[in-house]
Amino acid sequence: MKNAIVGQSGGPTSVINASLAGVYQAARRAGVDTVYGMKNGISGFLREELVNMNEIFDIDLKIELLKRTPSSFLGSCRYKLKSPDVSEAEYEKIFALLKKYEISYFFYIGGNDSMDTIGKLASYGAKIGSPVRFIGVPKTIDNDLEVTDHTPGYGSAAKYISTVMKEIIPDATVYDFPFITIVEIMGRNAGWLTAASALAEGADCEGVDMICLPEIPFNVERFLDKTNELHKHKRSLIIAVSEGVKQENGGGKYVCELSDDVRFTDAFGHKSLTGTARFLANECGKALKVRTRAIELSSLQRCAGHITSRTDITEAYQVGGAAVLAALDGKTGMAVVLKRISSSPYQCTTDLAPIEAIANLEKKIPIEWINENHTKMLKPFMDYARPLVQAELPPFYVDGLPYHIRLER
Repeated sequence: MKNAIVGQSGGPTSVINASLAGVYQAARRAGVDTVYGMKNGISGFLREELVNMNEIFDIDLKIELLKRTPSSFLGSCRYKLKSPDVSEAEYEKIFALLKKYEISYFFYIGGNDSMDTIGKLASYGAKIGSPVRFIGVPKTIDNDLEVTDHTPGYGSAAKYISTVMKEIIPDATVYDFPFITIVEIMGRNAGWLTAASALAEGADCEGVDMICLPEIPFNVERFLDKTNELHKHKRSLIIAVSEGVKQENGGGKYVCELSDDVRFTDAFGHKSLTGTARFLANECGKALKVRTRAIELSSLQRCAGHITSRTDITEAYQVGGAAVLAALDGKTGMAVVLKRISSSPYQCTTDLAPIEAIANLEKKIPIEWINENHTKMLKPFMDYARPLVQAELPPFYVDGLPYHIRLER
C-alpha cells in the first residue's frame, strides 16, 4: 500500500487550501506515489469521486495558486458517518475503496465534525486490523477546537473582521443624528470571531461600543437598557454581536429564533443561524426611537482571500505537512495541533493530540478575557489574537482581479 488520500469538510476558510498544499507536497516529497483528493469530502469518497492530484499539480506555480485560493478546492460536505454499530456497510465500503486504491494514509481537513469522522474511521480500522493511518488536519474560522492554541483559518477571518470594523466605524459615525449599527459575526457557541472586532480599536479608531458573545447568556431587555445608557453619552453606536448568542431563559434557544426566519438543521443537528443583528436592530429602533442598521458579514468572513494573514496561511501549510510526517511515523487516530511557545515574540510549533480530545468538543473564550460590562475585550485576548493577524500574502492578480485555481465539477 503506497498512496495517500486527502479531503476537505465543513465550512471552508480562506487558507484551507494551504493545508491541502501542505499535505500534497509533504506526501510527494516523502515518496508517496499518488495523492488522491476526495471530491466533496467523505460523501464524495463513498461515491468513488476521486481526483489524482499528481496530475493537477504538475508545476509549482499551481501549488502557489492553491495556497492563495480561498474556499475548499476539492469541495466540501457536511456528512455524518453513522456509528458502525448502526451502519457497518458504509465502513466496509470505505475500507474496500482504500484497499482498491492502495491507500496507506488518510487525511481529513476540517473542524469538530471532521475530527469525529477521523475518530470513527481510526477506531474501525483498529477493530478490523487495517494498516491505514488516519490523521486530522485542523481547520475552522470559529477557533473552537480543543487542545490546539488556535486553528488555521481563524487568523485570516479575525483579520478580515477587524479590518471591516475599522471601515464600518467611520461610516457609521459620520451622521449628525443618532444612529445604531449592529454587526452580526459568525460563531455558533464560541465568540472568538466576534471578539476579534476588538482589534479594530487603536490610535486611529475608537473601536466598537459593545461586544456580545455566545459565552454570556443574552437578555434582550438588558441589552436595550445597556444600549440606551451608552447612547446617552455617544450619538452613534457600533455593536458587534455573535450570531450564536442565546436567550438567557430560553432553554438553549438562540436569540435569532425570536425572529420569524425559517431555519433548517444539517446532518450534525446544527440549526442555521441568521437574523440576529436584524432582530436586535429592529428592537433598538422600536425601543430607543433611533435609526438603526444591521450588517451581516456572513460567508465573507471565511472566503476573503484578498486579505489573508501571512501567519495564518503559513501555519495552515505547516499543519498539512505535519500531518503527513505523523502518518509516516506510524501515528493514527491523531490530529495536528498548534502549540504556542510565546506571544512576544510570537512563536508557535506543531504537535499531536488524540482525536478523542478534540472531536465533538468546543473551546470557548475565557470569560475573564472580557470586561465586567461586556463592552471591551481585555489585554489577554488582545495579546492572544494580535499575532495571528500579522502580515499579508496577497493573491496573484490578473486584469486587476485575484486569480484562483479551481477544480472542474
